[in-house]
Amino acid sequence: MFPFLLVVLGIIFVGHLPGSNKNVPGVGHFPSLILSSNYQLLTLSIFAFQHTFKSQSFSLPLKFYNFLFVFWESLIKSLMARTSNKNVQAKLVLLGDVGTGKTSLVLRFVKGQFSDFQESTIGAAFFTQVLSLNEATVKFDIWDTAGQERYHSLAPMYYRGAAAAIVVYDITNSESFDRAKKWVQELQRRGNPNLIMFLVANKVDLEEKRAVGNEEGEVYAKENGLTFMETSAKTAQNVSELFYEIAKRLAKAAPSRTSGMKLHSRRQESGRRLFCCSS
Repeated sequence: MFPFLLVVLGIIFVGHLPGSNKNVPGVGHFPSLILSSNYQLLTLSIFAFQHTFKSQSFSLPLKFYNFLFVFWESLIKSLMARTSNKNVQAKLVLLGDVGTGKTSLVLRFVKGQFSDFQESTIGAAFFTQVLSLNEATVKFDIWDTAGQERYHSLAPMYYRGAAAAIVVYDITNSESFDRAKKWVQELQRRGNPNLIMFLVANKVDLEEKRAVGNEEGEVYAKENGLTFMETSAKTAQNVSELFYEIAKRLAKAAPSRTSGMKLHSRRQESGRRLFCCSS
């Protein structure tokens, strides 16, 4: 076992050489060494480890050590590819009439929670969430805006500079669909010209109370260049799919570089904040 201990000690030592990346989320210090030129040293160490056991008589079969080498080599390549992904920080805003379930959608996505008695948002609420895709890591800065008319004048402050927007309506309320159309028109006039916009028909769990048909929403979205999706914050139907689809669009739109980029100018702190205003 002495050669094995030497290899292990060598790997640990290599992991602490200058240039090793120790800031890889979820990986820790040990595999971080594979993110630099130390990858070659690790490969040579494992090869020496394999060769040592090949030249001596041990109870474990040689195939085991061949497997170990292949496993580590695959792990190295996988993690190196993962850490070379793009980092995208994007501002995402939710707009829509009061009671359409905007906050419920965000809470379902961020915390996996749902409440039948969700309080109305006052002003706006702020959330963050990170999604890891094959092609990029996307950090959402999410602004959940209040739907009450008295807060309408504040909306431009939240959608200004946004990379993506979700306009939500309630399928049981035709007036909320009309209000959603007005939000779309406002974003088309005053929003980011490259804005990624989704039209979301929420509360599909209340199908028996539906007042806005699926086709009606789809047709409007198609005519206005939007992506349409029906969701239910209560049952979680299509909620994750919604945000993952937005993340994929953002990753595709981002420049191909590994230093990271922001799709909005202001950097926000993690957590949730409430921004209250007098009526």
